[in-house]
Amino acid sequence: MSSITVTLPDGSQQVVPLGTRPIDIAKSIGSRLAEDAVVARVNGELYDLTRPLESNATLEILTSRNPEALEVYRHSTAHLLAAAVLELYPETKLGIGPPTETGFFYDFQREEPFTPEDLEKIEQRMWELQRKDLPFGRVMTPKAVGLQKYKELGEPLKCELIEEKAEEVFSEYTLGDHFIDFCRGPHVPSTGRLKAFKLLSIAGAYWKGDERNQQMQRIYGTAFFTKKELDEYLQRLEEARKRDHRKLGQELDLFSIQDLAGPGLIFFHPKGAVIRKILEDWMRDQYLERGYSLVYTPHIARSDLWKTSGHYNFYSENMFKRMELEDAEYQLKPMNCPFHILIFRDRLRSYRELPVRLGELGTVYRYERSGVMHGLLRVRGFTQDDAHIFCTPGQVEDEIVQCLRFALDVLKIFGFDQYEAELSTWDNGASGKYDGTPEQWGLAENALRGALDRLGMKAKVMPDEAAFYGPKIDVKLVDAIGRLWQLSTVQFDFTLPRRFNLEYVGEDGKRHQPLMVHRALYGSVERFFGILVEHYAGAFPVWLAPVQAAVLPITDRQLDYARQVHTRLLEAGFRSMLDDRSEKVNLKIREAQLQKIPYMLVVGAREAESGTVSVRNRKHGDQGVQPLDQFMATLRQLVEAKTPSE
Repeated sequence: MSSITVTLPDGSQQVVPLGTRPIDIAKSIGSRLAEDAVVARVNGELYDLTRPLESNATLEILTSRNPEALEVYRHSTAHLLAAAVLELYPETKLGIGPPTETGFFYDFQREEPFTPEDLEKIEQRMWELQRKDLPFGRVMTPKAVGLQKYKELGEPLKCELIEEKAEEVFSEYTLGDHFIDFCRGPHVPSTGRLKAFKLLSIAGAYWKGDERNQQMQRIYGTAFFTKKELDEYLQRLEEARKRDHRKLGQELDLFSIQDLAGPGLIFFHPKGAVIRKILEDWMRDQYLERGYSLVYTPHIARSDLWKTSGHYNFYSENMFKRMELEDAEYQLKPMNCPFHILIFRDRLRSYRELPVRLGELGTVYRYERSGVMHGLLRVRGFTQDDAHIFCTPGQVEDEIVQCLRFALDVLKIFGFDQYEAELSTWDNGASGKYDGTPEQWGLAENALRGALDRLGMKAKVMPDEAAFYGPKIDVKLVDAIGRLWQLSTVQFDFTLPRRFNLEYVGEDGKRHQPLMVHRALYGSVERFFGILVEHYAGAFPVWLAPVQAAVLPITDRQLDYARQVHTRLLEAGFRSMLDDRSEKVNLKIREAQLQKIPYMLVVGAREAESGTVSVRNRKHGDQGVQPLDQFMATLRQLVEAKTPSE
């Protein structure tokens, strides 16, 4: 066969010589398309633009407008990074270098740690290689030959990957004449196509993510098709750094992690504790208003409970070690659900009692590895706003609707006006990895879809992303700078009701297994707290602010009046602080501003004489002189309305 037929997306066909490259077809369509091309899709699979076509094919040329093209672009930039590192530090051993949602990384094994100065040198060398417009080349290699080659190159980690993942003949990619890497590809045609990239940071990472393996040095970077996109991303990164909850948590004295106590364990300081109390009180009040029953459960239980639930065998790596006591073996709880099940199971229920909604702000403990813990966002001890609903099949869709309404109310009350939802479904039993019958999955997925439709919520379907024990809906909020955060989850569970032999007496007088829905809206109090800090950049709305007003006397002569103002605010239920230091008032204002206190009440001789306060807003500046009662009425209105900004 000397020629082949290529079918394009518009249905048109071209007859071309066997071995024609996708880039050549792109050129025949138009020079602009060839310039914008990043990668091809051939018969549904991503394909190098410079790789010859071997048979009749459907062909699509992907440009910067396609998300898959950006992944390929970033993967190629990771190879460029590895080539630059080997040129500068030839003793380095290569790990892996994949693209990510925000860029790319490459893991390296090297005795001497990389420094920020090294990062600058590496990036400079990357640009030198970029300007040489070195081609990415695809080479097919027999497995035995490849193993021998990487052994001679002194790349033991690559040998390990080839042993585990390579087929009998596998692909490698070269970069110019002096870099080669075991890789499935595809890649952009040459380094000259990589127009905008930046190295960002260095971190430690275990080989293959396993803490039992050696530690690698991971270099993170990002890449975009244009410098404008890169600059915008770097600006967002800088804004995110300013909002980092770990930095603001220390500056605003909200929380800490104490080395003596251990990583991943959060100490809420007085100001942070005030905010946490507001979060928890609001959630508990909502539970009661929405028909939930509040429960409290222990922090530990016998291992027998975790054996029944399945956590003992299937979740043990994420649980803390067992404790041998005189009567039995115990473990800290990683989940609240088995405890709520025991409360439901404590007596036989009638269908007339269902739905039973049990809610708790319960603290759980999970053994997170040291490399993944991150401030308040990934910790070892945290409090979930956990609820479990036990209901009949006829009630389940209404319950899901209520859960989703509750989730949307959480977003609204805390100042988030954008979200995305995802519906995670099973694979229709193809893999055998999911629990439950097709009938149960059909009922559950239809209930979730029906609830979304009733609320007019659009959700992206995530096939084969469900938990093994049931489908779920995830709600992800969008914060002030456009970042997505996983927040609320509504999750079916077929497994635990069966494992614990849950039953209720139906209308027919027979015993039936209830349906069980897990539901968490904050996710965890700690994580949601961290998200709030970053969303508001520490400048909490008045109703959430740990200090709502600071009273600032100009001189010591106004101290008595300042104390009266402070006392009246406290008696009215506001969170006030009095700065009675013998410092200049401008310093007091500046420090109150740095503490992001919503209102500063400056009192001098004139205010003391007239019984007024000079109001200063952290955002809008001087608000003029007001009677104290007028200010308190305004403050109360903001607090009661839970206004997101003042």
